[in-house]
Amino acid sequence: MRSRRRRHLDSQIPEVNLVPMMDVLMTVLTFFIIISMGLTGQQLLNVRLPQSVPGDGAVEEPQMVQVDALVVGLDRDGNLVLENKPIAFSQLSQQVRTYFAQNPNGKLVLKADRELAYSEVAGLLTELRAIGGNRVSLAVE
Repeated sequence: MRSRRRRHLDSQIPEVNLVPMMDVLMTVLTFFIIISMGLTGQQLLNVRLPQSVPGDGAVEEPQMVQVDALVVGLDRDGNLVLENKPIAFSQLSQQVRTYFAQNPNGKLVLKADRELAYSEVAGLLTELRAIGGNRVSLAVE
């Protein structure tokens, strides 16, 4: 009787099916092969890009001129500072108008102390934007 049980148990030994695992491995391998071919495919193409030669009718791009921004400071006491000197808002507005008249592409940057309330900074920023429009910005560190 014992021999029958052993035969019955031996016939139910689980088998390992490797086909699904091989399918997954082949799929991953194929994916990496296709990706690596795409990455190296750009290096295999010999493409010479055209070059612009001055005088053959090509339009040259205009040179960009770097304009220094006018930096206005606002210290922790709420005083305006221009070029490390205290200045009144009426004098500052005149200086800003003069600066924008001389530099049409110029920019104005407001640097305010961290300890100031944002409402004070926003108020000054609004007044400066009334003078300079979208050429006024707030510096953030």
